[in-house]
Amino acid sequence: MKRYLVAGLLVWVPLGITIWVLHFLVTTLDQTLLLFPDRAQPDRLLGVHIPGLGVVLSFAILLVTGMVAANFLGARLIRLWEALLGRIPFVKSIYSSVKQVSDTLLSDSGAAFRKALLVQWPHADSWTIAFLTGTPAPAVRAHVGDEYVAVYVPTTPNPTGGYLVIVPRAKVRELDMTVDDALKYVISMGVVAPRRDPPNRAPNGGALPEKTESST
Repeated sequence: MKRYLVAGLLVWVPLGITIWVLHFLVTTLDQTLLLFPDRAQPDRLLGVHIPGLGVVLSFAILLVTGMVAANFLGARLIRLWEALLGRIPFVKSIYSSVKQVSDTLLSDSGAAFRKALLVQWPHADSWTIAFLTGTPAPAVRAHVGDEYVAVYVPTTPNPTGGYLVIVPRAKVRELDMTVDDALKYVISMGVVAPRRDPPNRAPNGGALPEKTESST
């Protein structure tokens, strides 16, 4: 009986969590419909509630915002908006920090989380998965030199928490693993390993090249 219960859990737990996450996302994004006045609400116009309309509206808002931000006039408006926010003391600190992180993570030209690495952590006799975030800040680099890189060591099973570690470039091993596969490996606590076998490498192979892109 225990074997059947475990088999049933293996079927329903991932399915249930997936449904719950999708329901949470759809329900949350449906709140964007509140932007319409009460008499223009889709539920009232159509006479029936259609889940997911908020997802379509959110996608349309993001698309239009991106189109506006991509042209010259839109870019000037955004710079004016950012300058206005920069004059508000408390808001300036929050907005500038969040924007810097989002620009680094979401920009195509950014180097953050572009490579899955293997680093010695928390001591020299053990290794763990990490992600390249760039080069150390100038104030840090002045003390450690140019032969160091900044890496993010995530915790498991929740990779949103972790440590920023400055390590020697020569001690870092670049993995033949995508960032998505590495995240799955971390979240699953090492249970879900990448299906593709990496090529054979020398024991000292896989180190990062001499120069890496900076996320600053």
